[in-house]
Amino acid sequence: MSKLGNLGARLHRGEVGYDFVGNRKIWYGLSILITITAIVGLAVRGLNMGIEFQGGAVFNTPKTSVSVAQAQEYAEEASGHDAIVQKLGTGDDATLRIQVAGIDTSQADKVSAELAEKLGFAEKDVTGELVGPSWGEQIANKAWQGLGIFLVLVVIYLAIAFEWRMALAAFVALIHDITITVGIYALVGFEVTPGTVIGLLTILGYSLYDTVVVFDSLKEQTKDITKQTRWTYSDIANRSINSTLVRSVNTTVVALLPVAGLLFIGGGFLGAGMLNDISLSLFVGLAAGAYSSIFIATPLVADLKELEPQMKALKKRVLAKRAQAAAQGEAPDAPVTDESLADDPEDAAHAVVGPRNQPASRGRGRGRPSGKRR
Repeated sequence: MSKLGNLGARLHRGEVGYDFVGNRKIWYGLSILITITAIVGLAVRGLNMGIEFQGGAVFNTPKTSVSVAQAQEYAEEASGHDAIVQKLGTGDDATLRIQVAGIDTSQADKVSAELAEKLGFAEKDVTGELVGPSWGEQIANKAWQGLGIFLVLVVIYLAIAFEWRMALAAFVALIHDITITVGIYALVGFEVTPGTVIGLLTILGYSLYDTVVVFDSLKEQTKDITKQTRWTYSDIANRSINSTLVRSVNTTVVALLPVAGLLFIGGGFLGAGMLNDISLSLFVGLAAGAYSSIFIATPLVADLKELEPQMKALKKRVLAKRAQAAAQGEAPDAPVTDESLADDPEDAAHAVVGPRNQPASRGRGRGRPSGKRR
């Protein structure tokens, strides 16, 4: 078995683990900092809305060696508006895609003629396409409607399949992912196009998948949790994260590899700038979704659950038992053994096994060490 596979098996059995829930204040603080940065970037710089949303014209040139900066200067002189120029291809074989927002049909013909003259082409060689702002507005409205319907359905489904606390935590994680992704677009100045909107809606599914996997494990492991006095809800929540950690990481890495190829190789190295529209939203959103499912959603569920009176009482009993064990010179969070279970029939029926603050799976044969305590 590979080292990664061995680590995954040990994490699943609860033999090793990291205290994600115990360090949740660090992750909350980091997320708040990133979110504030994204919001500030959005407020200060705003989004660079594509021509599909603003209206205007798109001009395409034949192969040329004219630089992007020079072509942008020509376009702005000809139109009197800001222009966005993308080089499609590399070297002397590259063509240019020039977008000019805020011009109508009569202005587009004039700009096309002046661009052709400045770039050294015949007027017929520079093709133009006019885009009305009403079409972009319809796309934006449909996108917002789709996002709203998706979030409502997600909350209803999670509230039925799990409980309202998990639905609320998943909702917070999704908003967290969208805010960060949109903020990154504002900070780097990438153009927002219909492809960007598609990317934003796509990442929600990936983020939700990772979150639901952890929630399903958590739901299974917290059955009859109040009938034992060895682990708190946070302990088992932490175990759920660790047991699904390698799976979440593998899923995210596999999804990120082709997206990274589109963004860094296709959009950056090969000059296919239009790929950046969708690839950046997917790349940032997938990474943010994996982060939020591990560091935000599940710790938030643990916080909400431990506000319940029965969970507060359970935590009090667990901590009292650990304090008593420590006073007697015993290891309060040592793994459960056959000998210790024989001394504690209550825990024998409902115990879960694991290392320090890491509960593992129930019953015999799943992560339980055999033999006497050493």
